[in-house]
Amino acid sequence: MIVRILGEGQFDVADASVERLNQLDAALEATIAASDEEGFRVALTSLLSGVREHGAPHEAASLDESDLILPPGDATLDEVRQMLGDDGLIPG
Repeated sequence: MIVRILGEGQFDVADASVERLNQLDAALEATIAASDEEGFRVALTSLLSGVREHGAPHEAASLDESDLILPPGDATLDEVRQMLGDDGLIPG
């Protein structure tokens, strides 16, 4: 799976890591639902760090389409709320 972090680039993430990323995504969703700004910041940082840790940088010259697009680390709670789908940022 190719995951793009806006403003940073794409990462190749193995399917085996998606479950862990879904857990991080669920934590992020909970902070957004609670309008918990401090918790949101921690949860967003954890999710983006998880992508970096479990993924490998995708070839920069590649024109491959991203399977998922995540907000940048400096996104606001409201910006991320607008990006959320029914399954959060990471479906599954």
